[in-house]
Amino acid sequence: MEYLLSAIGLIVMLLLAWLLSENRRKMNWRLIVSGVLLELSLGALLLRTPIGRQSYQTAGRFITLINQWSDAGAEFVFGEGIRQSPFAFSVLPVIIFTASLTAILFYLGVLQAIVRLMARVMVWVMDTSGAESLAAAANVFVGMTEAPLVIRPYLVSMTRSEIMALMTSGMATIAGSVMAAYAMMLAKGGAEPGHLLAASILSAPAALVIAKIMVPEVEESLTKGTVRVVVPRQDRNILDAACRGASEGLRLALNVGAMLIAFVGLVAMVNWFLALLPHVGGEPLSLERMLGWLCAPLAWIMGVPWEDCLKVGMLLGKKTVLNEFLAYMDLVAMKDQLSPRSFIIATYALCGFANLGSIAVLIGGLSALEPERRSDFARYGFRSMIGGTLAAYMTATIAGIFHPL
Repeated sequence: MEYLLSAIGLIVMLLLAWLLSENRRKMNWRLIVSGVLLELSLGALLLRTPIGRQSYQTAGRFITLINQWSDAGAEFVFGEGIRQSPFAFSVLPVIIFTASLTAILFYLGVLQAIVRLMARVMVWVMDTSGAESLAAAANVFVGMTEAPLVIRPYLVSMTRSEIMALMTSGMATIAGSVMAAYAMMLAKGGAEPGHLLAASILSAPAALVIAKIMVPEVEESLTKGTVRVVVPRQDRNILDAACRGASEGLRLALNVGAMLIAFVGLVAMVNWFLALLPHVGGEPLSLERMLGWLCAPLAWIMGVPWEDCLKVGMLLGKKTVLNEFLAYMDLVAMKDQLSPRSFIIATYALCGFANLGSIAVLIGGLSALEPERRSDFARYGFRSMIGGTLAAYMTATIAGIFHPL
């Protein structure tokens, strides 16, 4: 029954996107059907076949290695026993190291080659344009404000539908730098960290499908059928790339730390005031309980067993209203309270940057790259957050359909 619910949930996510569509008459059904089939095929390959499971398990081991290499640097600075240290010293250094490693891989052209290959597959299967396919592929590995760099020359001429696809792809996935941090958190909870990479890969075509339903293409794309990565080299050599990446990672880690201090404190403040109200069900009201009630139906339609829907719904709501970092922290904390199926579906559903705070970050980052399109970026900010959320939920239903539990 739960597997059937996940299949129905996939259809529900597509229907919700259809209800929010700007132009239902102009939908490219060939793109939509082929995109859904591509994600289903990738889901079956990754989650049902031995070679697929081996691939994301290998990816998980590589992410674990990244965490070990990061620990070596962190121990040199902060001393031994770093894994037992507070969050700021055990998790945030992973972001700095991974950002540096990502910059090196970009300098060497490794990530560009992988992104180009993924984009070509999507162009060939889904008949999407080169610009939006490159952006979707790049968002699997880098953040929502870094991925547009691979198509920066095309930003000024992209169609409105392509802009929506670009922004939705950013909202539906997570950056490699924070992926390693989330993977460390999941690994500490005994989960397979490779699921995060699998989720981002699956969400790339899902984001394009949802975006093309919500904002169908009605213009002529200048990059139709072409896949060309154009990234001007920013670094003089590999050491310069490593240093620049570390500096950017430090800024990101500090931002994450500050954000967690502020948001955890704000949640505690809101819960204090809610506790003054009359109790419901013999327990005080809290932000987590209210979000759980609101999002429990979404968790259920994704295939989460009903007894876990309130808990998973709370995670979904917290991720959207606050951010995915806090949601993953809570997911790991409640691992023993959830069934394995619920834990896997939640892992996939939370894997994306789609939250209210990301709207300003995305609009600001894109506007800095191409000020002439600021009005279009602002126009699709909130819609892209909804689209990214639906794409991540669509990926979670795929996990619910195919994951052998």
